[in-house]
Amino acid sequence: MDRWVGKLAIVTGASSGIGAAIADALVEKGLIVLGVARRSERIEERAKQLSSKKGKLHAIKADLTKEEDILKVFKWAKDNLGPVHILINNAGKGAQLNLTEGKTEDWKSVFDLNVIALSIATREAVKIMKENKINGHIVHVNSVLGHKVINHPNLNVYPASKFAVTALTETLRQELNHQGLKIKITSVSPGLVESEMSTLNPNLTAERKAAIEKMPILKSEDIADGVVYALSTPEHVQVHELTIKPVGETF
Repeated sequence: MDRWVGKLAIVTGASSGIGAAIADALVEKGLIVLGVARRSERIEERAKQLSSKKGKLHAIKADLTKEEDILKVFKWAKDNLGPVHILINNAGKGAQLNLTEGKTEDWKSVFDLNVIALSIATREAVKIMKENKINGHIVHVNSVLGHKVINHPNLNVYPASKFAVTALTETLRQELNHQGLKIKITSVSPGLVESEMSTLNPNLTAERKAAIEKMPILKSEDIADGVVYALSTPEHVQVHELTIKPVGETF
């Protein structure tokens, strides 16, 4: 990780869960981290707690379903912190109703955040990396559901959105190769993780809550460890897909 010390990493969805754990881990490693979220006050509070660490955490408020907000994040970062070297596309959401009863606006919301926002942020990061001749690294926080649809209640369009992330990862890898760029792309696919989308979600349906409670589960820090591993590989090594499951996971 030494080559990243003092360099800028942008982490979306950094106010809680996996995003918060990744941001904290990168600060520990000496990076300058810009945490992006609607609840930016949570990031600001953690920045105070991390003030003695090797790196530094900054916060910026943004609604990632709005392109203008994403563009403002990258402009502010470039103007105030320097060019981005690492982008962690972590922000994501699900919808709990099943497909035959789901709401159109919920489906659009999931794809806007999980797919479109990820694509916009990736485009802006690659643009800056190309302009500054940076051999950067982009990480998509994917899911095991981006590779297989499991028998679990009310998954709705979430697996479809994550299958899109799997396809976008490979599409980007091929584009970067075609352009002769040395920017890495990694998809990190966790199994069930304790987060606001799972066990900490107060709005879970009774059926889904009962199903989750029977499953082994990961901590957000486990996923952050995987991201740090992918970032720490030598420049000629690309971890294209990293799947992280709790021991005993049945799917």
